[in-house]
Amino acid sequence: MDKPRLAWAVTGSGHYIEDCLDFLLTLNAVDLYLSQAGEEVLKMYGIDLQDIRAKMPVYRDKTASAPPVGLFYKGYYHTFVMAPTTSNTVAKCVLGIADSLVTNLYSQAGKCRVPSIVYPCDIAPEMETTAPGGKVMVYPRAIDLEGTAKLRDFAYTTVVESVDELIAAVEERLRQLS
Repeated sequence: MDKPRLAWAVTGSGHYIEDCLDFLLTLNAVDLYLSQAGEEVLKMYGIDLQDIRAKMPVYRDKTASAPPVGLFYKGYYHTFVMAPTTSNTVAKCVLGIADSLVTNLYSQAGKCRVPSIVYPCDIAPEMETTAPGGKVMVYPRAIDLEGTAKLRDFAYTTVVESVDELIAAVEERLRQLS
């Protein structure tokens, strides 16, 4: 390994997923992790996994123990990004549940003091989001908003509220490392 890489996870949220992936594909030295639902969402949005694989390694949630999380202990990653992130994943992270590849990655990043940048899909009581057919209005539940609020208090975690904030946070992190 020449220098640490960025780990990026996609969960089952379609919240501006195309914009997130457009930015992701501009980055170098990054590995993509897909939850099972994340993989399904890519298909729903017509995103070809082969196009992404041509640019970076892709890890899929296919094992019970999530072996790639051990890479955090070896200093392989400098930053973990979850974008976009479902309210289900946020809730699990807040409760310390690490029962999938993505939640296990977040848990291990925190245990190794590797900064995480999270773009939750539920950030306001009323908001516009993207669906496979175009933009729609959604009204996140109070419990989903509470999960996002609690995640903001976690050490080594930055919660962003837009793709622009996501880009700025990742670019700032990369500047810090250079």
